[in-house]
Amino acid sequence: MTRPAAILWDWDNTLVDGWAAIEAGLNAAFRAFGLPEWDRAQVLGNVRKSLRESFPPLFGPDWERARDIFYAEVRARHLEVVAPMPGAAAAILAAGRVAPQGVVSNKQGPLLRAEAAHLGWAVHFGTLVGAGDAARDKPDAAPILMALDALGVQASPAVWYVGDTALDMQAARAAGCRAVLLGDASHDGGVAAARPDAVFADGHALEAHLLSLAIP
Repeated sequence: MTRPAAILWDWDNTLVDGWAAIEAGLNAAFRAFGLPEWDRAQVLGNVRKSLRESFPPLFGPDWERARDIFYAEVRARHLEVVAPMPGAAAAILAAGRVAPQGVVSNKQGPLLRAEAAHLGWAVHFGTLVGAGDAARDKPDAAPILMALDALGVQASPAVWYVGDTALDMQAARAAGCRAVLLGDASHDGGVAAARPDAVFADGHALEAHLLSLAIP
């Protein structure tokens, strides 16, 4: 692939592992509603869409109460448990030598920005767009287009959107960007189901490729 005009990243399971807090928040809400709890495999397999899209089908008309329970639990835990995915820090540094970069996530915007600041990564991103920041969340193109507007870059196949799920690839295509899969999407039907334009095994592999594109 040629040198990108911009690189946008998904957050959870792409750059960071914050699943302990998400799992705890979901199960706190499930317990309050008398619903079966999810183990980590179920969380990884089911969490794709933003809360405002996924909670109404799960919890029905009282979903906003479930939302409040979820967020209270996540806020209490997320900064303690969030950790970089393998190779993520190096990939971010390599990307910074290639193009402007930002984050587009279905994690609530304030939580996303708090985690980026906690890890010391916020300085690397020209924008961090989370769920609720745009009119619609992924897989809609709106948050990707919002992020590109903040970076002053036009949407095109020269823009990479890097994520770990088929939904991320769908969002990239909706925005007219290159869909780049990180990992094997084994939690989401595999690479064939994701249909990426390019795939890298992990952050280390992506770092190596980005460094090959970097300006000396």
